[in-house]
Amino acid sequence: MAESGTLHDAFLDELRDAYDAEKQLTKALPKMAKAATSPVLREAFESHLEETRGQIERLEQVFGSLDEKVRGKHCEGMAGIIEEGKGVMEEDFDEATLDACLIASAQRVEHYEMAAYGTLVAWARVMGHDEAADLLQETLDEEKAADEKLTSLAEGGINQDAADAGQQEEEEELAGVAVAARKGAKKAPAAKARRR
Repeated sequence: MAESGTLHDAFLDELRDAYDAEKQLTKALPKMAKAATSPVLREAFESHLEETRGQIERLEQVFGSLDEKVRGKHCEGMAGIIEEGKGVMEEDFDEATLDACLIASAQRVEHYEMAAYGTLVAWARVMGHDEAADLLQETLDEEKAADEKLTSLAEGGINQDAADAGQQEEEEELAGVAVAARKGAKKAPAAKARRR
């Protein structure tokens, strides 16, 4: 009979997953920053990129505190979330809507990370890996702060700008239909008169 895995094994697996997820983010965040049209959102992505690099270093410290080799395991979850984010950047949205969608994509990332780090902190604590737990808690706190910053940007105007842009577009379309209808109405009597 094969030996069953332990919580420590699961913890290391999750740690490797988180390490790979952060590495993937260091490639995705510059693309998100470049796509952002809001200077404040762009700066938030650039700032979080620096924070992510620090989180990678912190994960390396966690591996060291456990006398484990630093290595990642491909994180399918993060790969999927990043792929969805790429899809958003390929859509033909107005600038404000693109920024709102970039925030939504980034918040999916943050929520995924908060779940992962919350689990890692809890498991580290119950196994007595206090140094690892403290380091992971620091990252969890940063992820929560990043999520709050994104919420603040969304609620602080970006979502409203996107809604206003959509409303303006609808009004312009309706105005165009009304003008076309009036032109069509003016041409109709003239056409009837020619037929007589």
